[in-house]
Amino acid sequence: MKFGKSFVMGLLALLLVFMTACTSGSEGTSGGNNKPAASSNGAGTTESAAGEAKDYTFGEDQTFHSNEAVSYSMMYSDHENYPYKKDWRLWSAIQEKTNVTFDLSITARTEYENQKSLLVNSGDAPYIIPKTYDESAFVATGQIVPVSDWVQYMPNYMKAVKDWGMEEDLKAKLKEDGKYYVLPGMWEIAGGGYSYIIRKDVFEAAGVDVEGQQGNWTYEDFYAAMKKVKEHTGAKYVISDQFKGESALGITGVQYGVTGGWALSNGLSYDHDKQQFSFADNSEDFKEYLGYFNKLVTEGIMDPETFTQEDDVAKAKFFKGDTYVISGIYQVLADFKSKMQDPNSELYMITQPGGPKGQLQVETSRLENGIMISQNALDDLGEEGFIKMLRFIDWFWYSNEGQMLSLWGVEGETYTLDADGNVVLNPDIYYNGMNEGAAKQLNVDYGFAGGMFAYGGSEKLRMSKMTEGEQDFVKRVQATREPRKLAPPIMATTEESEQMKLISTPLMDYVKTMTLKFILGQESFDKWDNYKAQVEANGSTRYTDMANDIFLKTKSVLGY
Repeated sequence: MKFGKSFVMGLLALLLVFMTACTSGSEGTSGGNNKPAASSNGAGTTESAAGEAKDYTFGEDQTFHSNEAVSYSMMYSDHENYPYKKDWRLWSAIQEKTNVTFDLSITARTEYENQKSLLVNSGDAPYIIPKTYDESAFVATGQIVPVSDWVQYMPNYMKAVKDWGMEEDLKAKLKEDGKYYVLPGMWEIAGGGYSYIIRKDVFEAAGVDVEGQQGNWTYEDFYAAMKKVKEHTGAKYVISDQFKGESALGITGVQYGVTGGWALSNGLSYDHDKQQFSFADNSEDFKEYLGYFNKLVTEGIMDPETFTQEDDVAKAKFFKGDTYVISGIYQVLADFKSKMQDPNSELYMITQPGGPKGQLQVETSRLENGIMISQNALDDLGEEGFIKMLRFIDWFWYSNEGQMLSLWGVEGETYTLDADGNVVLNPDIYYNGMNEGAAKQLNVDYGFAGGMFAYGGSEKLRMSKMTEGEQDFVKRVQATREPRKLAPPIMATTEESEQMKLISTPLMDYVKTMTLKFILGQESFDKWDNYKAQVEANGSTRYTDMANDIFLKTKSVLGY
């Protein structure tokens, strides 16, 4: 498939509008009498925007407020751990500040994706569709607005893009038409991600200087430390992991330049110097990566049941003291500590070890789930009303004031600020490990800090929701690990995506199967050439060539 000249020119014009908005500052900074900038229609032409906004205030770092009461329809995923209440302080606080209420379409969390598909495909979707992780299936329906055509009307969003350098991150959301269809939550910094929780007391008893050394550990250093623990304790295994090994395989693959576990994806690696993709999961790097895990299993450091057991079984072994390492995220640490049978247990989350490719930062994504906008909103509200709604969304999801409200609530009611401007949660309210045992919960009793709204924000806001221990972990990652460049998206057409999926599904199933066989010793590394030949027979080269051909056609749009 070739792009026509007019199509390419249209995409270039769209990109020009987007980049101009990013670099020329936010419009509407002095309130409701600012005339919106011109908008691109995505076809290389410019149209006049809606008239002057006279019935609401908006702007960069200003509170959105409508002079007339307004209600916007919105999908709402009802979480069983903090079920919806219509008298939550969240709703009245939004209304007090903005004069906006929601007409909610409430769906149980477990049915949210199915209901979303039903409503969008039937053309009955509410205006605002938050908590969208993958919008790809909805683009072709014509029921979702290509929101990148409209972001210039969102001053707080554009400020975040410019100040935090989010342009490269947002390329990951582009579709084959050069547009994106979801407003993602954006963080100024990446999170700490998954790593390994260890029994620090046991490691130190075995002669390992955890805090002094772990920041410089490679995976070989981690292996040496676990070997000391095995020799000291006489334990059958040092690590018996949860997630069926998916977390460990994923985060380790980063340091070897390959993919595995949760990060298996399509097996491709992008070379920024050569500007091309290659298939990583039949390389010598992949062989070395598999050999590392095989060594752990062969020497009795890693429990081979790691790759088949349920999570509760792995956790039970850790809680009982049968093992001393387990994968996880920092938020589970407090819960794990409360379940350890040895009262002297000291848990510590190490910085993810480095490897042959360097001391790389595992978590690179600064994007969260996001918000789709239904075509119904544009059809029903008209351009001027649609832009008004976007500016409310801009304030609530992307201004510091809106983000503080959705996460922490109302200053003086649920939290205060100390002399340094740090959030101090009221002592009678529990949230995320803070104020253990408090009578109330920030999400359950007030509606704040829920998954529908509270995602994205500044580094300070991200750190504010962490305990001191988690802040220390994230700071260690930032201080000792090198951020990775983001790979460009493969902007395939629907037909190309289907062709690639037909190749990748059996190909990656085979890679996944053989990964475990090599690790568990069920397949000898003497047969590595046979594995490579079968990977090739399953279409690795065809898949890689398609990815590179698509990238070559779209690289100018992506800025390469």
